[in-house]
Amino acid sequence: MAAHQPQFFADQACSDTTGNEGPEDPAEHFHGYAVLGLPFSSGYYLAFRHWPSSSVGPGYRAVWVRTPDRRWTIYADVAPELSCARYFGSAIHSAVTAPVSIDWSGPSTARIQVPRFVDWQLQLAGSAATAMLTAMATSMPAPLWRRESLLRAMGAMAGGALRAGKMSVSGTVPNGQSFQAQPRRLWLVRDSRAIVDGCDVGEPGPLPEQDRLGSFWLPQRGLFAADLGIRFPSTAPGALPESAKERSETH
Repeated sequence: MAAHQPQFFADQACSDTTGNEGPEDPAEHFHGYAVLGLPFSSGYYLAFRHWPSSSVGPGYRAVWVRTPDRRWTIYADVAPELSCARYFGSAIHSAVTAPVSIDWSGPSTARIQVPRFVDWQLQLAGSAATAMLTAMATSMPAPLWRRESLLRAMGAMAGGALRAGKMSVSGTVPNGQSFQAQPRRLWLVRDSRAIVDGCDVGEPGPLPEQDRLGSFWLPQRGLFAADLGIRFPSTAPGALPESAKERSETH
């Protein structure tokens, strides 16, 4: 297996289920890798999460599907209260518990399946922009990943550099929790084909209007992230609102 390719980091996440935040983080948190999102010119949108490390239950895989009429379904191999629906459930049409698998046929080629519902193939590749953002993210000290002002600036910069529209690595999810994401390694989706409910969803391409769930913007270009963490600061006992944290940092 080629080192420093997506499959390498996916396998690494599965072998180290402690996560970057560690057990000392009182907020709910997850660590793994993901297809942050992939739009199709037909109006479909797909995303994938694999969190081998979860502070709220067993690790899990999930596939998100948006149909052209903007109805979202989250398929996950754990119950909704332990999956992405815990945070996004109020904005989706349905949460379905079903087997979800990912199989790697090469260092940058994967197939994601939800039997009877989704059959999705991906080819990933790096670029000058993903290399630059990866170098910056992997050299960033851990405490900075919790500074809201920096995370907002990072999201704006990444969206422009990747030509992916608006991007956010912090904000609020539809169910009301605050989130902070730490995407440390990035690749582009170079090519993809998908069948959803028996329908070929067509060619990858940006949506006519960029979509978001809460303040989490869905990128307008296919992106894969590894060495990825996400935490929900507002779930920590006694957590301050993020605005109060920001004020305290300046005094």
